[in-house]
Amino acid sequence: MIKFENVKKKYDENITALDDVTFHIHVGEFVFITGASGAGKSTITKLILKEIDPDEGHIYLDGKEITKVSRRIIPKIRKQVGVVFQDFRLLPNRTVYENIEFVLDAQGMSGKNKKKRINEVLDLVSLKDRSKAYPNELSGGEMQRISIARALSINPKVLLADEPTGNLDPDTAWEIMSYLEDINQKGTTVIINTHSKEIVDQMKKRVITVSNGKIVRDSIGGYLDESY
Repeated sequence: MIKFENVKKKYDENITALDDVTFHIHVGEFVFITGASGAGKSTITKLILKEIDPDEGHIYLDGKEITKVSRRIIPKIRKQVGVVFQDFRLLPNRTVYENIEFVLDAQGMSGKNKKKRINEVLDLVSLKDRSKAYPNELSGGEMQRISIARALSINPKVLLADEPTGNLDPDTAWEIMSYLEDINQKGTTVIINTHSKEIVDQMKKRVITVSNGKIVRDSIGGYLDESY
């Protein structure tokens, strides 16, 4: 599904974000990417989304190399990847329904299919009854669930979540993780950047740990102590 081969990325001569990184995430996996701030986690996300290109190495998505492609191909790549952010990034002047509709309009989806898809994803996150609400009328957990619904609306093959529980209380964080695990069990590949030791320890999924631009651990289990 996603494959990095000997990927290197520098932001300048003094900052090496990724240094000879290789890993393969298979279809349907649930993977945590962990590490300290600045370790290289966000760079991996940006490379997958084609926000940046690597300096060296190769990157594949769904069996196709996306290392360096023309700009016209990038929207097709991004249709395969849904993204959930820590700060939700909902449009404040649009309702829940309109926030999801905005994404589908950008994808060129027609009216009848669009309405059906919005209702499907809202039902998936149990928020169909909040479709007319504005973001400022929602709790943090509800906003993150809407963010997940919006990301899923394009039927992505991969869901990337960047610190999805970072702004949430512990109970709500576990609720969000439950939704993400359910989505994974339905077949979507889920990749989560996180600092949450408790969540990683309890869920016992595959963990890729990055330190100073290098992968220092790739295995099933708990959070790796960052004193290595």
